[in-house]
Amino acid sequence: MPLFYDNLETVFDHAGDMPVVFDHLAHESMAERHKMVVDHYEARKRQSDGKEPGDTIPYKPVEPETLYLTPDQVEAAALSSGLKIDFTPFDAPFVTGRSTIHAGVHRGRTFVEERTAKDTNVFDSVVKHISDERAAGKKVLVAAWSEGTRDRLVQVLSEHGLEKIELVEDLRTVKALARDKVTAGVLSLETGFNAGELVVVAEQDILGDRLIRHSKRRKRDRDFISEVAALNAGDIVVHVDHGIGRFIGLRTITAAGAPHDCLELHYAGDDRLFLPVENIELLSRFGSETSTAILDKLGGGAWQARKAKLKKRLLDIAGHLIRIAAERQMRGAPVLLPPEGLYGEFAARFPYDETEDQDRAIDAVIDDLSLGKPMDRLICGDVGFGKTEVALRAAFVAALNGVQVAVVVPTTLLSRQHFKTFTSRFQGLPVNVVQASRLVGSKELAENKKGIAEGQVDIAVGTHALLGQGIKFKNLGLLIIDEEQHFGVKHKERLKELKSDVHVLTLSATPIPRTLQLALTGVRELSLITTPPVDRMAVRTFVSPFDPLVIRETLLRERYRGGQSFYVCPRISDLNEIKEFLDAQVPELKVAVAHGQMAPGELDDIMNAFYDGQYDVLLSTTIVESGLDIPTANTLIIHRADMFGLSQLYQLRGRVGRSKQRAYALFTLPANKVLTQMADRRLKVLQSLDTLGAGFQLASHDMDIRGAGNLLGEEQSGHIREVGFELYQQMLEEAVAEIKGTGEVEDGHWSPQIAVGTAVMIPETYVPDLQLRLGLYRRLADLEELQDIDGFGAEMIDRFGPLPEEVQHLLKIVYIKALCRRANVEKVDAGPKGVVIQFRNKTFNNPAALVRMIGEQGSMAKIRPDQSVVFVRDWPTAEKRLNGAAVVMTQLAKLAEAS
Repeated sequence: MPLFYDNLETVFDHAGDMPVVFDHLAHESMAERHKMVVDHYEARKRQSDGKEPGDTIPYKPVEPETLYLTPDQVEAAALSSGLKIDFTPFDAPFVTGRSTIHAGVHRGRTFVEERTAKDTNVFDSVVKHISDERAAGKKVLVAAWSEGTRDRLVQVLSEHGLEKIELVEDLRTVKALARDKVTAGVLSLETGFNAGELVVVAEQDILGDRLIRHSKRRKRDRDFISEVAALNAGDIVVHVDHGIGRFIGLRTITAAGAPHDCLELHYAGDDRLFLPVENIELLSRFGSETSTAILDKLGGGAWQARKAKLKKRLLDIAGHLIRIAAERQMRGAPVLLPPEGLYGEFAARFPYDETEDQDRAIDAVIDDLSLGKPMDRLICGDVGFGKTEVALRAAFVAALNGVQVAVVVPTTLLSRQHFKTFTSRFQGLPVNVVQASRLVGSKELAENKKGIAEGQVDIAVGTHALLGQGIKFKNLGLLIIDEEQHFGVKHKERLKELKSDVHVLTLSATPIPRTLQLALTGVRELSLITTPPVDRMAVRTFVSPFDPLVIRETLLRERYRGGQSFYVCPRISDLNEIKEFLDAQVPELKVAVAHGQMAPGELDDIMNAFYDGQYDVLLSTTIVESGLDIPTANTLIIHRADMFGLSQLYQLRGRVGRSKQRAYALFTLPANKVLTQMADRRLKVLQSLDTLGAGFQLASHDMDIRGAGNLLGEEQSGHIREVGFELYQQMLEEAVAEIKGTGEVEDGHWSPQIAVGTAVMIPETYVPDLQLRLGLYRRLADLEELQDIDGFGAEMIDRFGPLPEEVQHLLKIVYIKALCRRANVEKVDAGPKGVVIQFRNKTFNNPAALVRMIGEQGSMAKIRPDQSVVFVRDWPTAEKRLNGAAVVMTQLAKLAEAS
């Protein structure tokens, strides 16, 4: 416990005669804590004496007794306070400084047997238990984790016969109620208890352990960069209609007599544009390289001319891409259908529940295999999210249809793991699985090659050895490429030769920019797996200078909780120095060393031993980067993280956190060295992507940092710089769609303007953080369905409290905007006497129905010479204008969609 420096008083000197209460584990924790403090001091002392190796942080330690009390001192001070109380678990007596007392509190009923019994309904048992306690004159509280689960439990219990359940806010309310009452409230308890006249039944007692799955917000794939790239003051941005400008910040201006949040943009010649926040989707970032950007002039024709010229060029590029894809589609491929019965049995061997996204990806792959055209699908899913299962299902369908499957992976270790996985899953089936990699002996490899050539091998798993000229497939039908970002140009050229008329399935957590761009433009098919397994937790990531004490503590903490650790170095030459460092710093741990230049047998033995838990730490190079699945390894330390690439760091971080345990990643940097700008940016991006399923976002950042590469060699160069990366990507996607279709594709780059004379903003007093407000505006701009907008409003209430009037108006404006897009309405101008509607390009999808509607309105509606429509109404207040405009736009949207 820290002391005050001025007079060395402790907290006990200020506690007076207040009772001191200890949890039943407090004494053990204090002893461990004191031991760790002393341990830290000794380590820091050695460091200050220059006895530590490496480039570490200079540190001057202070003696522990000047900062902390010992456990004995805490105990003595607590006793001198007059009343010391030790808490104990349920049903055990607790001891005070003077006597032993029993609290009279007992663990509540847990309903475990009722939950697992087939012939018993757990809710009936809960209702009976509560009724019995109630009849005994006790008060019963049903404790739920949230308001939503409380309301659901009340409803279900009522349906099972428990009536008159009162909702309460806190325990004081329960205490004030008469006996035999049943109440329900929000109280985060792991388990219920009985205390005198109070009986608490916890939600977890009834439903079992809580498995938390965060709500999924569906995003449009093409907007992924917009979603993850925050706008900062000074950024170069692109407005669809006005071109390249500079984002200055969020500004509240008065429009039609009411405050309105707008984004302030500056253009050439000190021109300014204020973009309403509800139209934020018209804005995109220019990209990471802004030094070459030249600001446009507002109202000038240069921007539109550049856009028109680029669109024509993109149509040519898209046509070439489509021709390449069409040639592939015309070749034909074997029709592969899942065998009835057997496929269901094979799927049932998967030991987990498939997630929604996983199911969709599997269905898409099975459909592709049955079409008789070569499949070319990219499965983009985060590390540990179940891409391998998609590959297993596809391989099963192919092998059972009599064609061969090649599974190509970048490393020997991943080849070894996949071979084991495939062998295990196909056990008992008439499928022959072999491996071709450096870990296979020369004699066995020769036999495998012969089996592949003669068609006796159904599935071959291997590294680039499978791509060698010495291996010939008799009847290759499916090629699975795992972690394609690791293959070089020569390997990919060889893959092109193999895959001209076979089905191709590519798996990647962080696809390279060119692959991702091909998928996003629609030339390749794309399936996203963004839903984490139900009990998966995100990896906690820390970036810090190299510190021996922190490393020691990190590795020991993982050891003490029964786990293992990875320690990754960028070069083989670093391994010996770090091995000596670990032997000196953490002699309690067993450390194994592994790298790619080891003899195959030795590497295999080390990996097997690490899998079996014989070592605490695996010190290695990046050979552990791809796909390894060791659930007991949940701590990762990376030496010289500044020397790794962004996707490399992300993949390495994915080696931990593959179980229910919380995982930790520590990225160390040299203590006295300034990072390069790119290395600093990579680490900041990685630290910010701390949520599950961030691999797709990381790939987008990588594409933003590195560029997308050339789709068609030098022909593409320069075009991205003209309009910025995001707008280029959208225009290319539209060009591909236009070439694929038979007619013109509608330009999606427009946003309705809505003026109602009401406050439209998220007040700073409601959400103080500017970046957070911008992110919320960005998300809102993409919402089009009423239920999504309502869900967004509910989320705002959960996060920030009741919605202010301005935010309620903003949500209504977003809904009106969505209706405008459906009705092709470009502008809505509502006032006290009605509303003026202007159609985009002066066209409406169902003109006859519109004329009929206006005729039915009589003098309350008319068409102006400029083709705009006026609806006369009495809307004196902003609320009436908002609701009235929503009603009118709903009618127009229905008419437009009925055409």
